[in-house]
Amino acid sequence: MASHRRPKQPSRTRVSVLTATAAAAVALTSQGAAQAAPKPSKDEVKSKVDALYEDAGRATDKYNGAKEKQEKLEKQIGDLQDKVARGQEELNDLRGGLGSMASAQYRSGGIDPSLQLFLSSDPDNYLDKASALDQLSSKQVESLKKIQEKQRDLAQQRKEAAGKLDDLADTRKELGRKKQEVQGKLGEAQKLLNTLTAKEKQALAAKDKQRASRAADDRADLGKEAPASNRGAAALSAAATQLGKPYVSGGSGPNSYDCSGLTQWAYNQAGVSITRTTYTQQNDGTRLGRGELKPGDLVFFNNLAHVGFYAGNGQVLHAPKPGAVVRYESMAYLGTFQFGVRVA
Repeated sequence: MASHRRPKQPSRTRVSVLTATAAAAVALTSQGAAQAAPKPSKDEVKSKVDALYEDAGRATDKYNGAKEKQEKLEKQIGDLQDKVARGQEELNDLRGGLGSMASAQYRSGGIDPSLQLFLSSDPDNYLDKASALDQLSSKQVESLKKIQEKQRDLAQQRKEAAGKLDDLADTRKELGRKKQEVQGKLGEAQKLLNTLTAKEKQALAAKDKQRASRAADDRADLGKEAPASNRGAAALSAAATQLGKPYVSGGSGPNSYDCSGLTQWAYNQAGVSITRTTYTQQNDGTRLGRGELKPGDLVFFNNLAHVGFYAGNGQVLHAPKPGAVVRYESMAYLGTFQFGVRVA
């Protein structure tokens, strides 16, 4: 009769060895897969970084727009609060005048019952009652009407201020989101740049420097094109004084700039007020084709991701991107030209 033996169980030591071997195999497989993924080339990294900078530029513009809106709302709220405070003082004076009338009546023999009602409660509830009005003098009626009107004005102003405070809270939240978006894009770009060797970074920096027409203290070959206006010429001249200043997202001068911050600052120096973002600066003048450009005109690129000054001879004076400075550069290097804008 055949014996039926139970299969021998592997020892704990053997199980541990097998587990460790399997884990090592998985790790080697994963390592091999990771090694198999080709490292992006220097040019691929540059292309991705440029795209991220372009996205960051758009996000920065939206951040700037939210910041500009916040500043306007803060001013409007401040003005409204001042207006409400002045209105309350006027209302108090009107009520004080009406109280003086009541005091005079009391001293002369008693206060009119209808006037007493007005003083003890909101006169707005009583002005429509003809029977009460009939018992008041014309002077008292006029005072009560002024109080009613002032109360309505104050209620409307307070409501408007409350609405703007709500808008301000939403705008501040939007500002925070846009700031995070900008920082996220710039962080991604920096991570990509960190994958390059020191030699590759030097090569990219040298290539970028060659793109610029001249160093910060030199002049590009701008030709002899006449500006379209004295204001445009003055704005371009002001921008040229900022050559070499660093690009900083959200920078509006005088120590650093982003692209639309430079154009706004320069036109302000020329006595012309333009808006803060590329999305709004496109509407600050008359649109032009490439062949119509004159020095001092604004030039827009890459779906409104970038703006600069046309400086003549195909050159643009602009604040390019993170890590760069205000400089002249050929339009050929700035991506897709959209249109120019001549500020009135």
